[in-house]
Amino acid sequence: MDWEHAIKRNSEVLAGIVETLFVMLGLVGEARVSRISWPAYRAVLRVLRPAESALRRLIVVAAQGLVVKPMVFRPRIAGAAKPRKKGVLRVPSFQLFDPQPRIVFPRRRISKRAVPRIHFFNTDGEFITIGPPIRPAKAPARAKSADGMVNAARVIRRLEALESALADLPRQAKRLVRWRMREEKSENPSFKTPLRPGRPPGSRRRAVHLVDELLDECQWLAHRAAMPDTS
Repeated sequence: MDWEHAIKRNSEVLAGIVETLFVMLGLVGEARVSRISWPAYRAVLRVLRPAESALRRLIVVAAQGLVVKPMVFRPRIAGAAKPRKKGVLRVPSFQLFDPQPRIVFPRRRISKRAVPRIHFFNTDGEFITIGPPIRPAKAPARAKSADGMVNAARVIRRLEALESALADLPRQAKRLVRWRMREEKSENPSFKTPLRPGRPPGSRRRAVHLVDELLDECQWLAHRAAMPDTS
C-alpha cells in the first residue's frame, strides 16, 4: 500500500473542499464575515463535519509507524508570561478526536394525578396544600434572529483550524503520536483511539457531495492502517 500517495491524493481533494467552504462563507480575498444566513450556515456544516472527520482519519494514517521524541516540559517561572505579538490572531488547534455521540435518555412523564397533594382548611380558615411543589412553567425557547442571520465566528474558527491542520499534516501526526505515548503511560486512559466506533461523524449512507466519497475512502484507509502488518 502506497500510503504517501494515498495521503497526498486525498489531501488535495480535501484542500479543494476547504477552499469551497471559504467561498460559501463569503471569505474571499480580504473579505470578513461576522454573520451569515441560516441556510448558508446549515449548508456549510453539512460539508464541514465530514471534512473534519476525513482529516482526522488522514492524520491517523500519517501517524502510522511514526516515532517522535517525547516533549520535555520545562518548569514555568511564576509570574513570567509569554509575550504575544500584537495584531497576530492565533489559529485554533484542530480537534484530533471525534466528538462522542450524545446519549439522550427519554424523559419520564409524570401525570399531575400521580403526585399526591392534600388540601384542607386550617383553624384560621386558610386553604392549605401539602405536597411536592408545582413545577414552574418552562421558559419559552430562544427565538431566532429576526433577520434570519447566524453568528459565523465559531464555524469560521473550525474551518481555519481545518485549513491550518491540513497544511501541516506531519505536525498533526506528531501530535497524535505524542498523545498515544501519554495515554500508554496513564493509569486511566481517556480514549484508546481518536476515532469513535461505528460510522464517523458527518457520514451519510448515500453520497450527496464529494466530501462523502472522500470520507468513505479515508475511513477505509484508517481501518487499513490500524490492521497489523502480516507481511
